[in-house]
Amino acid sequence: MRIERKQSVGIGLIGSGFMGRCHANAFGAVAGLFDLPSDPVKSILADATEGIAAAGAAALGFARATSDWQAMVHDDSVDIVAIATPNDLHEPMALAAIAAGKTVYCEKPLSTTAVSALKMTKAAEAADVVTSVGFNFLRNPMIGLARQMIYSDEIGEITGFRGRHAENYMASPDAPHSFRTDPQGGGALTDIGSHILSLARHLLGPVAEVNGHARTIFLDRPVVAGSAERRPVVVDDVTHAILRFASGVTGSIEANWAATGRTLDLSFEVTGTKGAIAFTQEHMNELLVYSGCGRRAGYQRIEAGPAHPPYGRFCPAPGHHLGFNDLKVIEVAELVQAHFERGSCMPDFREAYEIQKTVEAIQSSARTREWATV
Repeated sequence: MRIERKQSVGIGLIGSGFMGRCHANAFGAVAGLFDLPSDPVKSILADATEGIAAAGAAALGFARATSDWQAMVHDDSVDIVAIATPNDLHEPMALAAIAAGKTVYCEKPLSTTAVSALKMTKAAEAADVVTSVGFNFLRNPMIGLARQMIYSDEIGEITGFRGRHAENYMASPDAPHSFRTDPQGGGALTDIGSHILSLARHLLGPVAEVNGHARTIFLDRPVVAGSAERRPVVVDDVTHAILRFASGVTGSIEANWAATGRTLDLSFEVTGTKGAIAFTQEHMNELLVYSGCGRRAGYQRIEAGPAHPPYGRFCPAPGHHLGFNDLKVIEVAELVQAHFERGSCMPDFREAYEIQKTVEAIQSSARTREWATV
């Protein structure tokens, strides 16, 4: 039997930190799990210095390493540029990749401001290149099921939304400054609030108006871990917002990176006239669905399994659970398919720009103490 050789697609990765490793793992695993028209080949890894890049390339299986990301972007062996760097570096790297005609896969948030995100979006659309932004929680099969139930009217007319993204990695006053606490990092709302806003838009559509309240819990933090020198904090630790969706539905979100006891409470509850849906990423393989009446009313637990694509790509049996990095593999599978077909890959730059606009509207409302239009 003649086996047809697949076309390969070259990957150039910028950044070998936590998210860079997640990208590399996904590009390495995807071909064995998904039947793709192109198999990713790890071509070049770029990082801040030659030493860091070489160590990252060796550990993550890239053929070459460089400290010159501009040269990598223009290398003929690279078809997809994956950007896993701090937020303020996204714009120049993405614009260079777009100018070179590459498919661009950028971590969230897309940039540091909506103005910058729009510039990147317009450049990508003008060049007609494929883009994808790393809101990988949207790839959870349980999120797909929830969206399907909402749009098929299974829980009736939607009457409310409550969302939260709460973690504890900044719950200590001695957690040091990082790029996240820099004004360009944006604070809790930008760093993790963008995730719950991406879910809110994915499930219920555009947000029209917001009313936000932001608070900085710890007014200063060590400049580095263990240092006695402390520097003021000028970003939020927690933000709450009331949302009015374009559909007329109202709801609320919370973004909180100082939530003691919470590791990844990315959660939501959607209520409707016929039922309700509840989910938390801390139990990411479960969806709770409320239905029934009288003594039989209550929440039913639906467990992820092959009936919820693409779970079956990973395991033929329910109850064995997907994980965070599996969602990244699903994201990369959709990216490679879109690259080959020259199609869309959601969320793309345009959707990430809309999320950034919503973040900034909440920040503006928190400053003025008034409703803000998105």
